[in-house]
Amino acid sequence: MRPALRSPTLIGLLEAGAAVIAFCSVAAYFDALHRLLELLTHFRLQYLVLAVLLAAIFGALRKRGWLVLMLAAALLDVWPVMSWYLPGRAAAAAPAAQLKLLSANVWSGNHEPARLLALIRAEAPDLVFLQEVTDDWAAAIESLDDSYPYRYVVPRNDNFGVALLARRPFERVDAIATPPLARPSLLAVLDVDGRPVSFVGTHPAPPLGAAGFDARNRQLAAVAALAAQLDGPVILAGDLNTTMWGKHFRQLVAATGLVNARRGFGVVPTWPTTFVPAMIPLDHCLVSDEFAVLDLRAGARVGSDHLPIIVLLALRAAPTPPG
Repeated sequence: MRPALRSPTLIGLLEAGAAVIAFCSVAAYFDALHRLLELLTHFRLQYLVLAVLLAAIFGALRKRGWLVLMLAAALLDVWPVMSWYLPGRAAAAAPAAQLKLLSANVWSGNHEPARLLALIRAEAPDLVFLQEVTDDWAAAIESLDDSYPYRYVVPRNDNFGVALLARRPFERVDAIATPPLARPSLLAVLDVDGRPVSFVGTHPAPPLGAAGFDARNRQLAAVAALAAQLDGPVILAGDLNTTMWGKHFRQLVAATGLVNARRGFGVVPTWPTTFVPAMIPLDHCLVSDEFAVLDLRAGARVGSDHLPIIVLLALRAAPTPPG
């Protein structure tokens, strides 16, 4: 009797899966052609893991053609994934100040605020940016008043309310009705070690259907234009509803000159917590050249379909004026 692994049905399924992975690995490089192709870019980590696994299986089965196909697919995916694990920009020898940020999509349907509040208290970030803030969430975060006396909260009854909490006062903070749907993004300026630091927080629409895809892209473009006008140190954060492999994320980086704080810390998937094997990195922090990134990691589950991200930044010493 043949082993089950060598049954034509199982082998056929493995070969079909390999063909799909190979197609997706190639098609993801052509995401600029159509919005559906952009969806394929978000699962680069999964393609790489599955391609390596299937290559090992086909090698054991001595199926040379399929082995070569999976090795080729792995080569297409290895750089987009592994480049995020290479060292990022090192901190200066004597950074002027450190700033810790926690950014979280709390999920408007999450009725367990105690979990996030406990995480905030345990991590003690200097700045907290929350997305999908409802009236209930606005009430819940009032318990943090002693630790975060400076707050700007724009609750909504949909998924686009936002809140910014800080330990130090804002020099300014505004809610900006971001095109095309006038959903609020936050622009704040804080004094950090005597220097103004600009923070931009946003949460564009998920790219569901052509309308959602267009709305997300136009909001990312509007936020990029805003950030590009800011002088000095800049932080941009939020659930951007795209991964760093998508065309419109790459355009955001090109337009702003900001750097994804993930660099050197890995892919760090954050969504969806409901199905871990499919998790992708939707939650981001981008920073200007004035910052070095000391740490970036996902936080604990807080009852949301997203994991928070926690980022520790070092503000480089200001350059000495000539003369």
